[in-house]
Parts: sequence; C-alpha cells; structure tokens
Amino acid sequence: MTPAAHGTPGQSAAQSHQQIVDRLIGRWPEHRIAPSLGRIQALCDLLGNPERSCPVIQIAGTNGKGSTAIMVDALLRSDGLRTGRFSSPHLTDVTERICIDGEPISAERFDEVWADIEPYVEMVDAQQIDGVSMTFFEVITAMAYAAFADAPVDVMVIEVGLGGSWDATNVADAQVAVICPIDLDHTHILGDDVVDIAHEKAGIIKPGSTAVMAAQSEEVARVLVERCTEVGARMVLEGNDFQLLDRTQAVGGQLLRLQGAEGPVGDIHLPVFGAHMAHNAALAMAAVESLLGGRALSPEVVVDGFAAVEAPARMELVRTSPPVVLDTCHNPHGVTATLSAMAENYSFAPMIGVVAMMKDKDVESVMRLFAEQMDVIICTQVAGTDRGVPAEDLAEVARGIAGQERVHSAASVDAALDLAVTMADQQPGAGVLVAGSVILAGQARGMLKQDAEPQHEPTREELTTPFDLDGDDQW
Repeated sequence: MTPAAHGTPGQSAAQSHQQIVDRLIGRWPEHRIAPSLGRIQALCDLLGNPERSCPVIQIAGTNGKGSTAIMVDALLRSDGLRTGRFSSPHLTDVTERICIDGEPISAERFDEVWADIEPYVEMVDAQQIDGVSMTFFEVITAMAYAAFADAPVDVMVIEVGLGGSWDATNVADAQVAVICPIDLDHTHILGDDVVDIAHEKAGIIKPGSTAVMAAQSEEVARVLVERCTEVGARMVLEGNDFQLLDRTQAVGGQLLRLQGAEGPVGDIHLPVFGAHMAHNAALAMAAVESLLGGRALSPEVVVDGFAAVEAPARMELVRTSPPVVLDTCHNPHGVTATLSAMAENYSFAPMIGVVAMMKDKDVESVMRLFAEQMDVIICTQVAGTDRGVPAEDLAEVARGIAGQERVHSAASVDAALDLAVTMADQQPGAGVLVAGSVILAGQARGMLKQDAEPQHEPTREELTTPFDLDGDDQW
C-alpha cells in the first residue's frame, strides 16, 4: 500500500466520478509537453515510489505502442503473471488507461486512487516546479503506478504517452525498453526529423536494461544503437534475435510463425489483421522473453496468450451489414499500414471512408493516402475538443486531392456514420472504414457497438484454416 492510501480524501469524497474526471482533464492537456520529470518524480517520491514496486516493460515508438502493449500483457498473463497496463489515450472511458489483469479498473477504484493521491498532488502543485502545476498526464500516470503497487501486480506494462525522455512514464527505470517503429508524428513537439525523434524516444533505454527493437530505418537504428552503447543496455534486434517467420490469413485474423529466444513457434492464431500487427506480435514475444532473462516462453503459453488478444479499434469490424471497420491510424506511417491491411483482408467496392483529424497532424499527406483507396470520403469532426480540424476545412483539403464528387462533409460523427451506412446499404459490396483519429475511433465505437448485431463466433477449424497470401508486407 502506498503512503497515499493513508491520506485523507478531502473534498474528493463528495465529488462524482465525472466531476473528478473533468477536473483531471482540465489540467494541462496531454497533447502538449511540459518537459520535466521534476513534478512526476516529486509526486512518486511522496507516494513511496510505486513505479519501483515491480519490473517494468516500457514501450515507445511512433506506431504500434498500444497494440504491442496489449500483446505483451496477454503473454504475461498467459504465463501466470499478474499485470498492470497503462495506455493512452483512451477510446471511450478514462478508466481504460489503467488495466489490471487485462481489465480496466472500475470507476469506483479510479475515484479511490484519486482520493488517495490528491493531497500529495496538491503538495506538488503548491511547489510550482518549473513554473507549472501537475499536468493531466502526469497525474494519471502516477495514479496508474499507485494502483499497480496497491494491487499488487507482478509486472507493469507501460505505454509511453508522447516521445520518451520527458514523458511522465519515464520516471520508471524499465528493465525492458521496447522500441516500436519510429517515423514522423507530433513534429510540432518532437521535431520534423526522424533522428531528433529517435533521440527523444531512445530516452527510455536505461543503464543495464534490455532494449528490444523493431526493424528501423538506418538513421534511426544508428541513434538507438548509440544510446544502448552509451548506457550499457543489451540489444535484442528484429531480424537478428527475433522475427516474423511466416503469416497466412485466417478467419478472424492471421496465423503466425515466430522466431523466439530458443527457436520457432508456429500455429499462433492472432485475432487482429495486418502485417504490422504480426510484426508487433514478434516484438511483444521478444519483450516478454527478455524480461524473463532470455528464457523462451512455452509454445502453449504463446498460443494461448495471443489467442486472447483483444485490440479495440485496431482494424476492428464493429458491424457486418454493411461492414464497418474502425482504426486509430492518424499519421502517414500508420495509415499506410492500415490501408495495406484493408486491401489484404477486405474487398470493399466501393470503400466509403469516414475521416476526422486533429490540427497537429500531417493532414494533407494522410488525406492523399486515404484518397488512393477510399472511393468516397466523408469528412467530419469529433465532439468535445477544439483540436479537431473543422469538417468543412478537412473536406476542402480532401476536395483538392480527390475532387468534388468524391468528398462529402458532415458536421458530427453520428451524422457522418449515418451517411456512410446509408450509402453502403445502397451499394452491394460496399463497406465503411472509419479512420484518421483516435478520438474519432473511440466516439464511433461508442455509437456503433451498442447497436452492433451479434457476430458469428468462428469455429476452431475456421481459426486454423489458412488462406494464401502473396507475400509479407513490411511495416
């Protein structure tokens, strides 16, 4: 139990869960960085350093962090370990960010954790370290560490929020630092050069740790290797120490063969789509085996762990008539991977896109990629934030790329979904892809899942029946 558990809740006991959440979100927003670990370190020190209560696997990179964290979590639980997973952003509810044994904590537990740490947050706020009160992301990170220590869990799986070195999660010294593919994103904060971005993300690699690294461009790889050499970190590299050996399509996902610590493991059913997800699976297995000191996971643990993976809004089919797929891709690197997976696994003709984007993204590049596969583009804007590009402004960009006739504008997400579903209903073979923003995926999922029809549960024979693939796409 952290010291904060003995603190007085103060006024928070009289607050509703939504009031607590609103107050937290009202702090310095997470899409901005207040570059200092001073505040989060001060709070964690007051709490008795819950971030040190058990081993940590920390995951950074441009794309794939969330799904890799989900897979790492599933493998650890399959091996009999209790896990705490911290992720961001959330899709529909803030409690999704703090998961214990694969499940979000309850709203009641969320409120209890806040009541426990609130007096200590106020103490740090009063210090105005570097001239700033604690940010929302710093507070929610500390809440996660405190909840995991109190549970207690055996391993923490921590997804970096933004960057690496100055991310609040980096107050922990991870035993295993996982680096997903690095490309351009958040350039207004991290820089518009992949080398600068790589330096920032390499900051999670700590002295004496193990760095498990996905395949990278030559310039990014050079930065990561230099960081490992500087701090004496052991390197586990995709292509040398682990890799995706083979994959074939299967009902509800794909069948994989992975190279692990002590040889290949096959007949792995991964219930998500895309070559990028298959590579994430290889990365996740290597991360867990690295935490175990290089000990190979048993094939049964690997197969059972991956079979249990659930990755909401990652190429997720949320409706079948007409088919509607959700994805969180929002930068050129991620969009390219998603569109490749769509072409491989679906044959929507026409493909109707529902797209919303944030102002700090590479809107034109993303829209050009969408225009290559989407026959119709319905531009919209998400609710509850001023970060989104207004629907008509986004439509104007899209019209300049795809032409007037292919582009529509809808003022709200529900209106955009209604239009897309109506259009798809009128054209046999049509399907809908909702993409361009994590917030959009979350809001659309909340609207569509409640009305979703029951899905067919594939039989064991279907899950293990492969289909031919022309080749293994790189991501």
